[in-house]
Amino acid sequence: MSIHDFLRDAVILLAASTAAVLACHKLRTPAVVGFLLTGMLIGPAGLALIPEVERVTLFAEIGVVFLLFTIGLEFSLERLKEIRRFFLVGGSLQSFLTIGAAAGIAIAAGMRPAPSIFLGFLLALSSTAIVLKLYADRRELDAPQGKLLIGVLLFQDFLIVPMIVLTPVLAGRVEASLQSVLLRFLISLAVVAGVFVLARYLMPKLLHLIVRTQVREVLVLGALLICLGMAWFTESLRFSLALGAFLAGIIISESEYSHQIVAEVVPFRDVFNSIFFISIGMLLDLGFAAERAGLIAGLALLIVGVKALAAAGAGAALGLSSRVALIGGLSLAQIGEFSFVLLQVGQQNGVLPTPFFQTFIAASVLTMMATPLLVAAAPWLAERIPRLRLAGLGQAASSELRDHVVIVGYGVNGRNLSRVLREASIPYRVIELNPELGRTARLSGEPLLYGDATRREILEHAGIRTARVVVFAISDLIAVRRSIRLARELHPGINIVVRTRAVAEIEGLQGCGANEVIAEEFETSIEIFTRVLRQYHVPSNIIRAQTRALRGEDYQMLRVPARDRQLSESLLRILAQGITDVYMLSPAHLRRAGDSIRALALRERTGATVIAVVRGQKSHTNPPPDLELQDGDCLVLVGSHGEIERAFDFLDHAAAEGEARPSLAEPA
Repeated sequence: MSIHDFLRDAVILLAASTAAVLACHKLRTPAVVGFLLTGMLIGPAGLALIPEVERVTLFAEIGVVFLLFTIGLEFSLERLKEIRRFFLVGGSLQSFLTIGAAAGIAIAAGMRPAPSIFLGFLLALSSTAIVLKLYADRRELDAPQGKLLIGVLLFQDFLIVPMIVLTPVLAGRVEASLQSVLLRFLISLAVVAGVFVLARYLMPKLLHLIVRTQVREVLVLGALLICLGMAWFTESLRFSLALGAFLAGIIISESEYSHQIVAEVVPFRDVFNSIFFISIGMLLDLGFAAERAGLIAGLALLIVGVKALAAAGAGAALGLSSRVALIGGLSLAQIGEFSFVLLQVGQQNGVLPTPFFQTFIAASVLTMMATPLLVAAAPWLAERIPRLRLAGLGQAASSELRDHVVIVGYGVNGRNLSRVLREASIPYRVIELNPELGRTARLSGEPLLYGDATRREILEHAGIRTARVVVFAISDLIAVRRSIRLARELHPGINIVVRTRAVAEIEGLQGCGANEVIAEEFETSIEIFTRVLRQYHVPSNIIRAQTRALRGEDYQMLRVPARDRQLSESLLRILAQGITDVYMLSPAHLRRAGDSIRALALRERTGATVIAVVRGQKSHTNPPPDLELQDGDCLVLVGSHGEIERAFDFLDHAAAEGEARPSLAEPA
């Protein structure tokens, strides 16, 4: 391909991507759908603006690499330990249930066993790129269904290796025993694990060396080197490119430079990722799909049904509620991007008949396009499934329990709150849906009820009708909104406190019935502002007044634009006036500056005035200039912010210079 053709294709892709994003933004539709439709339109089967899909395949694969790299950067090894059950149990169950169900249906339909098993391989893989992006946008990666998805998707990335190894065996081109295949797979895993451990110790040193240069170009090139290097290495071991990029992201996430690297890599990820989804849309032959629309739609529905049931079954086996299991199942019901990679391997080895190739691509693209709708509709559908009473880890609520606190979620915030309530002898009950956290809480002696707070029976069992306060400390926004409405219905007078990460959720949660919404973003800002003002010696009562003003009316002062923001006149007047502060003297001050207020000459030097001297339990107000100062005296100073700051700087400097003076009497 000439440079002219390359630039022409690049311009078409960028123009199409821009138009797709703008259209989806106007229609409030996920950009992924727009990219798929754009690919169909400009591809060989559409307007043929780009006549060959192969021209953009390389860019598409790089896009997936960058996407998984940035996702890995957002995780830590500690967080991966938290999802190990979702990875090992959930991932294996979802994969093998899907393979078994798909192969069984295909054999029953008359297909031979080998291609039936390969079809199960194709269906077992879900779209990491689509699902994680949608859940990141919804801020639900920390929710139970988010952890299930992450564990299952990560297991699928590992599973691609034995699938590729087994494909020639299924085609009858390679004679291999099960033992040899398993041995090769385990050896590959051991090599990757060794590289991961080695990089775990070498990567921090490499990053420190890169950052020390303080050259932005070196940081960008270094991030690209790490990302693409790990992807290339794992691909050479017949793992997926995305797996290597994901591992590289996890390794870098352990360093303090991860946030800066994310900022440098995100633009590359967004560009190449859009090209990937466009390339998937370009694979579809619209004429072929139109002729077999009924068959393709039926196959897509069958794929969604089989995958949703298999994933939901895996979630149920993990002890998740039926609501969470169904949400996770519907979210994993599409065909994954790496299924197309595996499909190409199968086509090269002749596992599947040629006519099935385009049929499967069309049905796969249809499932991908339906994913945003399935993810959005999953909570609504889950609320309408039969309401099952969950039990096993729960502790029955006392019928005599009154004025207690109901805590929904035993994460960090839930644990901290329960500890404070226990120490204050305030009765409480905890509702937790995660089985592992539930067992931990029960072993710790917590009054725990295992179950889903969106269920009426669970809230009633926790004594919601007689409780004084209910606190929602979970990350599942959909579940929180439903639980708030249910709690308000069961007890109209209860005080509902909700923790949320995003400021945009405040009004929606209040509309559901929450009394108080604690926004982590604003609370962090307030804590930073408080600590900064303390450094400038602003009195504590002024800081408290400003804090109350910022928290007032649901952070309204922080939420409105700066040009429309108004502080109270009284607060502005107080902040503009002088302040007071206290400074304790040491012998070093007296050696350098003298042993009386006159010798200090603080007012002449800084503008601050000494209005009192506190010595032990006695206070000397309006002290005379010749008052003899002693070690441990506390000077009460008054002045403007700048004058107080200069006084503290002067006294600190005097103490540093006075360290070498031998006696109190030596003149300044």
